[in-house]
Amino acid sequence: MSRLLVVQHEARVPLGRLTFPGLAVDVVRPDLGDALPTRLAGHAGLVVLGGTMAAWEDDVAPWLPATRALLAACVDDGAPVLGICLGAQLLALATGGRVERGPHGPELGVVEVTATPAAADDALVGGLGRSWPAPQGHHDAVTVLPPGAELLASSATYPHQAFRVGLRAWGIQYHPETTADVLADWLEADRGLLGRRGTSPEELLAAFAAVDDELARLAAAHGAAFATVTTGAAQLR
Repeated sequence: MSRLLVVQHEARVPLGRLTFPGLAVDVVRPDLGDALPTRLAGHAGLVVLGGTMAAWEDDVAPWLPATRALLAACVDDGAPVLGICLGAQLLALATGGRVERGPHGPELGVVEVTATPAAADDALVGGLGRSWPAPQGHHDAVTVLPPGAELLASSATYPHQAFRVGLRAWGIQYHPETTADVLADWLEADRGLLGRRGTSPEELLAAFAAVDDELARLAAAHGAAFATVTTGAAQLR
């Protein structure tokens, strides 16, 4: 069975409901002292999860340079990559894009994202239709895509919701893996901001619950699609 390496930056941003059929998953926690490889060896693909640190805050999270280097090496090697939120931002930085504080403020709760024409035949998002609800929880954003990257999905506030670098490296700004309990923790940290916007964590969690079945299908679709790409890439080696 092929193996997938998952980089988890902190306890409050876990793999959650995201699963990868047919793949064994090895989670590494560099925040707890786990070492990161310089290239994938013994793993067919890489998943990099989200986190509360910024993609450039190497002083806060000193393992970020190694994470960006691993992402760049995977892209160079053609290894499958899935970067989620912070992971997507790290992928963008590692391959020549730009990440900054979100100029429109944090994007929180469930937000509709819309596919671009390029998404139609994409291996990760091609089967999702014209738009889909996506859980959000980010203060930073990819403001410039890496050279040659393909934009796959946008929201009304932040355009770079899904993109592909090369053949097999994807960044998604939203959180298909999150559950209501995890999202509740994130939203509580932004209760004051939400109040100034005229809403609350409770309202956004109710909106999450209303589409939970769709969100579960989104997570299953992403996990299955990435597993298919990863298994196929492993067979080519």
